[in-house]
Amino acid sequence: MRCRPIPKLGILISSPAGNDLPFDSGQCEQGRNFTNKVWNAYRLLASWEEKDFDQPESASIAANWFSARFNRVLEEINDAFDKFRISEALMLTYKLVWDDFCSWYLEMIKPGYEQPIDVLTKKQAISFFERLLQIMHPFTPFVAEELWHLIRQRKEGEDIIVSQWPALENIASSYLDLFEVAQEVITGIRNIRKSGNIATKVRLDLKVKRNNEASAQFDPIIIKMGNLSSLEYVVEKPLQANSFLVRGNEFYVPFGEEIDLAAERKKMEEELTYTKGFLRSVQSKLTNEKFMSGAPAQVVEMERKKENDALVKIKLLEEKIKELN
Repeated sequence: MRCRPIPKLGILISSPAGNDLPFDSGQCEQGRNFTNKVWNAYRLLASWEEKDFDQPESASIAANWFSARFNRVLEEINDAFDKFRISEALMLTYKLVWDDFCSWYLEMIKPGYEQPIDVLTKKQAISFFERLLQIMHPFTPFVAEELWHLIRQRKEGEDIIVSQWPALENIASSYLDLFEVAQEVITGIRNIRKSGNIATKVRLDLKVKRNNEASAQFDPIIIKMGNLSSLEYVVEKPLQANSFLVRGNEFYVPFGEEIDLAAERKKMEEELTYTKGFLRSVQSKLTNEKFMSGAPAQVVEMERKKENDALVKIKLLEEKIKELN
């Protein structure tokens, strides 16, 4: 009885075509966790009070991105079904719902605490949720049907099981490419918060030094998801700031009152010591004739890349420590 909730879902995820299926009770829990995630997404949508005001720019960008993402994944799901790769179709659906919709899209459009959401954004979110339920239905028919009738009032016979499978629309690939960059920037900001023990509610400044061509189209998303008070493009590198690189462009978060400079310096010095040790181990391989003559070219190239990355990181850390001193 312990594995009763949604065993099919977890088992299908771990059963690619042609492989034997080892059973694990954790597979059932994975299915349960997924359906719980979907229910929580519904509850979140249902809890938002809507009011008639202009759609925020960040919500408009988020809708355009998720529409492109949904259609890209739907194309892959259709192909997987055509080739009877059911486990692959499920995994694509799982990631689209869990990662793209719940972890990113809903967070991008979520209104502030006790704030309403605009009518258009909520309408778009419900429409996306309905389409997700349709592609979930082959795997979680009862959950999808229940939520289909809860998310919107239906007439008799308007069941998800007889609804039309979502049609493919044009895919705006540029949105997908630009969002990947924005994701890396947001992740970089979050890493700085984590390493500096900076609370999520504390607003930060972000300064960007462009070395390569970079679009500002997703800046409203970066500002919201990074909880930034400002995002500014600069020519000169700011002093006393945490930094990270994304696609060759430099991003700086100036040190504020929330950051313990002494602790930050100590952390950087420890990281510098570790990186220098790592560099020595890589260089010992590259200067070892036996390794160089016996290792495949791909492995040697990977070690050279590690060496180069370590040298760049050491230079950045030394510059940061110098600034702090």
